[in-house]
Amino acid sequence: MATVGQRGMSSPRELTRMGDRISFIYLERCILHREDNAITAEDAEGVTHIAAATIGTLLLGPGTRVTHQAMSLLGDSGAGVVWVGEQGVRFYSGGRSLNRSSSLVEAQATRWANRRTRLDVAREMYRMRFPNENPDGLTRHELLGREGRRVKECYRREAERVGLPWNGRIYVPGDFNAGDPVNQAVTAAAQCMYGIAQTTVTALGCAPGLGFIHSGHELAFVLDIADLYKTGVAIPIAFDVAAQDPEDVGSRTRRAIRDHVNKTRLLRRCVDDIKHLILLDEAKSDVMEDDTDRVTLQSDHGIEVESGRNHADDDFDEVSW
Repeated sequence: MATVGQRGMSSPRELTRMGDRISFIYLERCILHREDNAITAEDAEGVTHIAAATIGTLLLGPGTRVTHQAMSLLGDSGAGVVWVGEQGVRFYSGGRSLNRSSSLVEAQATRWANRRTRLDVAREMYRMRFPNENPDGLTRHELLGREGRRVKECYRREAERVGLPWNGRIYVPGDFNAGDPVNQAVTAAAQCMYGIAQTTVTALGCAPGLGFIHSGHELAFVLDIADLYKTGVAIPIAFDVAAQDPEDVGSRTRRAIRDHVNKTRLLRRCVDDIKHLILLDEAKSDVMEDDTDRVTLQSDHGIEVESGRNHADDDFDEVSW
């Protein structure tokens, strides 16, 4: 077996195409090491071998330890690594993204930079959350008003469903115990959604600060994505947990969200939703499949030229401004 220092980095052609990889692999309470070109995960039940080239993004949950050799192999294989809470409901740190191409983040920036397309994405986010309504033609202010009313209706509906009193949303930043048990459960569920959204945004290499509804925060886009699952996932689970028992609702809500994420493959859905929002339909199949190191230089009028060479002697046409 070659040592880490002797083994050269794989070329893009040698790497497994992203479409043929497992998008997310979640591990917890184990030690990660390397054996040949496989990652080994050792826990109380034994050792599991995972071919490094088949990993899209490795999610390291609580209780994981990873060796330098394992991280070197993951980097050489083009795999991403994200340190998360249980089943990805917390985001702690992240490495490289799933993509070698910048197409996805460029598409996000392009749609964000234009006011019209930014509003188009905001309307599509509303449509995804409330599919029975048509937000076409609505202004941003009207979208915010409608969203607020729909969320209030969701709170009231869920309270009636589980038989709990509801006196409105109460949340004091930094003081989890300020609200009643059901408000604490809603807060815990929302925090889990933020973790899931940030894990996915980071894994895809998107810009977390370029939001289409939220703005002015380093995680604006993360907040946008997390809100897609507020009324359909977070709030119903929070009310279910609070109705079962008012004690320890925070940790029980996180476990309930964790189980739901694992059962419904919410991370995979989150990936598809992000691509749906920021990619043109005809480009969707190309962006995540581009595993080549394609680096160009930007010239005038949107023209890209070859990198890795000196262009001093090129016969560029003079441009009058």
